Amino acid sequence: MRRMLLFSFLLLCAIWVAAQTYPSQSSSQTSSQTSMSDNKTTVQGCLKGSAGNYTLTDSSGTTWQLSGDTSKLSDHVGHTVEITGTTSKSAEGSSGTSGTPGAGSSKTQPTLNVSSMKHVSETCSSK
Repeated sequence: MRRMLLFSFLLLCAIWVAAQTYPSQSSSQTSSQTSMSDNKTTVQGCLKGSAGNYTLTDSSGTTWQLSGDTSKLSDHVGHTVEITGTTSKSAEGSSGTSGTPGAGSSKTQPTLNVSSMKHVSETCSSK
């Protein structure tokens, strides 16, 4: 009886530990996840910009031009955030960068139309 109780306790502890580490393992695998059927994308990175002109730089160094509902982003500039939205074609993304001469002349930024934002950290990690 005592062995059965000890075994049950150890099994319960192992399950609890596995449950505590599960979300952090899945979120650290990729910073960008794309569903091919509806172009819905989630990108985690450092938020920069002001006055409705925001960008998000992910851990791979890709900078996304943010469009759509950006009204709630101003309080999170300089923070790590997770943005979910739909992607636009690269030709559409080039029109948003026309105000900066020479910026990305050979390569256009991908555009992410914001549908939701999740705050991750008060600071941006420098990798």
